[in-house]
Amino acid sequence: MSVVKINAITVPEEGGDELARRFAARAGAVDGQDGFEGFELLRPTDGRTQWLVVTRWRDEGSFNAWVSSPAFAHGHAGAAAPSPHSPHGGPLAVHSELWSYEVANA
Repeated sequence: MSVVKINAITVPEEGGDELARRFAARAGAVDGQDGFEGFELLRPTDGRTQWLVVTRWRDEGSFNAWVSSPAFAHGHAGAAAPSPHSPHGGPLAVHSELWSYEVANA
């Protein structure tokens, strides 16, 4: 049964374009990972500052293998990089939560 992982990333309003640019620069980096089924970056349209990174995986083990991989570490190395769009010049994201779901077929 497929699992869905949603990383809810809160960024300052003026930092959204930078977040989208960073994800575009790594587009396709996870595509070859065993068990990976899909990716979407969702931009808020209702005034929120919380972006959603939605990934779908064959199973929990596939997701965990990716998180433990050197490719994951390399792809996320820039996440802590300073940004002029963040408070006090720190990382772009001011908060992040990982939500986990499984696909429930009716």
